[in-house]
Amino acid sequence: MSTERRPEGGPGVARKFVTLPKNAHVETWAGANQAKDEKLRVRKLHRLADSGGFQLRHSDRGWSLMDAERKPVGGRTDQSLKELESLLTQALKR
Repeated sequence: MSTERRPEGGPGVARKFVTLPKNAHVETWAGANQAKDEKLRVRKLHRLADSGGFQLRHSDRGWSLMDAERKPVGGRTDQSLKELESLLTQALKR
């Protein structure tokens, strides 16, 4: 009987290889964290808007802030979350 170790892992050790299709989407922790951060940011902005009597709307073009009369605050309906946040803080100061 030989006492030297085998580089394969020894007798009875099975190796499994997993292959992914070419078009497979591999999610990373960084991507998941960014998605969670955006989700929490949107929820925070919704709460702020509701407390001031405003409403947030999202479309394919971007975000918009609506007042009580359902007219866009700032006149635009294609804002990013960063622009929307600054517009909301200005609107709440009034």
